[in-house]
Parts: sequence; C-alpha cells; structure tokens
Amino acid sequence: MDSPRNERVGLYRPRLPQRIPRSVPDAEFNEIFARLPSHRDRALVAFYVSTGARASELLSAWQGGVDPGRQLISVVRKGTGEIQELPASTDAFVWLRLYQLELEDAIPKGRRVPLWWTLRNPSRPLTYHAAHRMFERANDKAGTTATLHALRHTAAYRMAEDPNLPLTDVQFALGHSQLTTTQIYLTPRKEEVIRRLLAHHAEQTRQAAARTAPAAAPGYSAESLDVLFGTAR
Repeated sequence: MDSPRNERVGLYRPRLPQRIPRSVPDAEFNEIFARLPSHRDRALVAFYVSTGARASELLSAWQGGVDPGRQLISVVRKGTGEIQELPASTDAFVWLRLYQLELEDAIPKGRRVPLWWTLRNPSRPLTYHAAHRMFERANDKAGTTATLHALRHTAAYRMAEDPNLPLTDVQFALGHSQLTTTQIYLTPRKEEVIRRLLAHHAEQTRQAAARTAPAAAPGYSAESLDVLFGTAR
C-alpha cells in the first residue's frame, strides 16, 4: 500500500506567471534601424530579425556558410554545436554584400574565416560584447530600450503570426528542442492587442455615427429622442 501523500505540500504556493518574451514593435525597430551607422550593423540586425538566431549563433557564421542564391546562412547552434542553415530576408543579404564590398581590402578572406569583423583597424572578429554595444548605441540615439536578444523574440513573433507558416517551422528556425517552448510566441503581443482593440473601438464609433436614428413614434418629441440616442447637435 502506498504511503499517503502530503497534499498540503505546495498547495498554497503561488504559481509564477510565465513571462511573455519582449519583442520590438515595428515602429520602434524602424527607429533603431535608421540609426545604425554602417552596412555591417544593418546586415547584422537584418539577419537577427529575419532568422531568429541567437546573438552568439549569428556571430559564429563564417564566410563560406553564406549562400545568397538560396537565401541561407549557416550558424553553429548553441547547446548542441550543430551546424544549421537558416533562411533570411533578401534585405539581409543586400546589406551583407554592401558590408563585404565596403571592407573588401580590410578583412581576411577564406571559407572558414569569420563573417563578422570590427570596423576599426586592426580588424578583429566581432565579439558578442561588441555587437551588444553597437545595438545599445543605436538604441540610445533612437531613445529606445530594446535589447539585442529582443530581435530574436521579434523574429519569432513575426513567424508565429504568419498563418502560412506552421509552428514546427518556427521551432526549426529558433532551434527549440520542444514545441511547447515555441508555443509561447502564440501569445498575442501587448502592443498588437492594444492596436486591434483601439481599431475595434474606432470602428464601433464609426458605425454608431452612421446609424440612422429611428423615427419618432406618435406622442414623442424628435428632439428628446436625439438627446437620448446621442444624435443631438
């Protein structure tokens, strides 16, 4: 016979709410992107927000791991160490090419040579700290407080909100081992909920203004009905 369990253990322990990842609203992202000072920085941010790669993963990319024709970039996955190809936006590859042309004579060449380099001489492979500071400076100029990691959340939300993209595809892009981890991005973003609710209220107001007030029944004053239905001028 099993010993009785202590049902009181944890019974009154409050359950901690699951934190919703903070993404970067589109308007805020545009403000930050407009203040990035170099093609390298624009390429980095464009890859972050379109691949969903972690900051360290994208910095692990090497020159031979870029395939513009197939719109793929290879990264080393955090934790597993596996190499994975990730699709990225066409804009990201355009900015990347501009960055490569800009520093063509300043950085080493080779298939296994790192893709991302510092802009000042002597050129060195770009570190996570340097990438973080780059994004922090752009935030300061834009008056925003987004983090580099928030770009991954932004990419995840954008993918998850696409009805034509299965959640398992989003899981693949993000490198999640469990689908339940990816499902958190199905939670509506606060700013999107507010935007839709405000649009709803605006539409309700528009419809109310377009409604024709009912004709006054015999014995009722039309002026009184105007006051009652809010159509008095």
